[in-house]
Amino acid sequence: MKVFLLCVIVFALSAALRADVIYRYTINDDGTPRAYDEALAVACVQGIVNREKPVLWVNAKNEKKADVWEEILTQKGHWLFGKRWVDIKSLPNIEAMEEHRKLSKSLEKSSGAGGPKLLPPRPVDEDTVDALDVLVRCAKGKIKGAVIWDPEVPATVNVATTAAGAEDLIVLSPEFAELYLPGWKLEVKHDLRGRFDGSETGSAKNDAYRWAIREYLEKGKCSKDFIFLNTDAWNQRKGGTMAWAVVRDWDVMNRGFVYDLSPWGTETPGDDPDQPLGTDLETYKMMLSALYKQTGGKQMTELAGFFDFEKYSNAGAGSHHPVGTEWETVYLITPYNCYQNTADHNCYNKSFHSKFRFKALKQKVNKHPKATLENKVYLCVLMADYDSATPFYAFLPNYWKDPARGTAPLSWGINPNLINTYPDLISYYYETATENDYFVADATCAGYFNPTRVLPENMPLFIKHNQKYYKALDLDISPMVLDMQTPTPLVKDAFAKFSPRGYGAMVGDWHALGAVNPEPQVWKGMPVTDLYNVGDAASIASLIKGAKPGSPAFYYLRIVWEAPSPVISRLEEVKTLCPEYDIEIVDPYTFFDLRKEDLKKKGMELK
Repeated sequence: MKVFLLCVIVFALSAALRADVIYRYTINDDGTPRAYDEALAVACVQGIVNREKPVLWVNAKNEKKADVWEEILTQKGHWLFGKRWVDIKSLPNIEAMEEHRKLSKSLEKSSGAGGPKLLPPRPVDEDTVDALDVLVRCAKGKIKGAVIWDPEVPATVNVATTAAGAEDLIVLSPEFAELYLPGWKLEVKHDLRGRFDGSETGSAKNDAYRWAIREYLEKGKCSKDFIFLNTDAWNQRKGGTMAWAVVRDWDVMNRGFVYDLSPWGTETPGDDPDQPLGTDLETYKMMLSALYKQTGGKQMTELAGFFDFEKYSNAGAGSHHPVGTEWETVYLITPYNCYQNTADHNCYNKSFHSKFRFKALKQKVNKHPKATLENKVYLCVLMADYDSATPFYAFLPNYWKDPARGTAPLSWGINPNLINTYPDLISYYYETATENDYFVADATCAGYFNPTRVLPENMPLFIKHNQKYYKALDLDISPMVLDMQTPTPLVKDAFAKFSPRGYGAMVGDWHALGAVNPEPQVWKGMPVTDLYNVGDAASIASLIKGAKPGSPAFYYLRIVWEAPSPVISRLEEVKTLCPEYDIEIVDPYTFFDLRKEDLKKKGMELK
């Protein structure tokens, strides 16, 4: 009888998750629809329980990205050092041992020291434990119900995630609802099956999003700080692709509006080819307008996430280049005071990492180098495109441990807004940087904007937004300002206030309006120059050979997602390919200071 009672205790698990313990949940990422459903449900629970304190950490059986950061951040000197970790699957055994200890102590007290002793509880086989069941039972007090999405309308997985964040719900597939809800006894707050059929817009997808806009965004139930461009279940669930499922803890924690729409009004999207032309774009603008109305134009909003290549570019059924779709998205959102933090798939535990107590950081570098302008070719390298969560979280750790890092000056392009998402990671990079590792902003500044698309009346807000984040990370250089139009005096005035040490322009004329990079100049004390996309050593050498030997020349080189070793080796090869030039690799402060001096000598100072 007592053993039976212990078994009941083992599987009841009525205790809540403790704030002084880190609970680890390992997803079985086996490439099945069930894996997708599990990741989706776990992400909702994680976003809810981590709102107050970081208690739930998620990793995967096969995908090891979260394990990399667990290993780093649990080392001495980092914020997770010495913490107690408990695997969710081990909880039944822990609970059983605890109850056994209490019961034994009670029997001993009532019967005396020589009283009856209980046998230790029979261990539970963790391979047979349903971790999701254990997790939800432990977190049940914080979960207020369930929302069931409709596989016939894949967009409803995003609508359900929006509802989950706004109402503290768990998102379930119909299969998971049938399997778990009888035991959990959670109320189904929304059953989205059969609810959207295209009767409003001619597109079930857009019907779903417009309902969510009216129900959540227009009623002020969603965050004003974040919206989430998150690939829905259209081509994800059937292959068990979890990349866009595991990130939803951040969506739910922030009560964000979640969507997946095309920025193009000239063609129908690959996932909804029969919709009336332009319906996705109309819904997109409806969402942005509702958000802007909620903010009153008084704050900036981060759009976290990236578009689906298969749906909205020529990587799938579309006609537009993927980079064109990326630029079109930013062009569309900027007038609504939105900026993008692009790729964030396969980024685990954002709700957890965000709870790190961030303190303003200082670079280790010398910001006031004393260099003399000579007749040299000055090269500066931007280790580029760590402006979004995925490369910053998943790629950079490997490049950061390269033994050549620190042997030559390199500038690392990051998005300052990542202090909201991964403040501990940014702090780690700053702490472990060498005196040759320089941090600069990446695309475009504190977030990916098209600055010429910021409304004039919102430019003071744009300046204040950037000043806040640049100050927090000790930044004053913006080498990769992306725009579809040549920067206006208003834009350059703005950047001079928060990026006075340098501005690197990369204008993309995607609308074929004749937009070009600004002429190199010194604008109110801020040097303005070009940023060059380059590839191999031969391409860099060809670029240099366009300069006149025996006079100063300046090239800021953008190199994307590479380790320092091959980059530094490539630059040495460039020197051998250009023997007639005196080439020097310099840091960004030396580069822009000398560039400024050279431009002044050429009469290119504008006030």
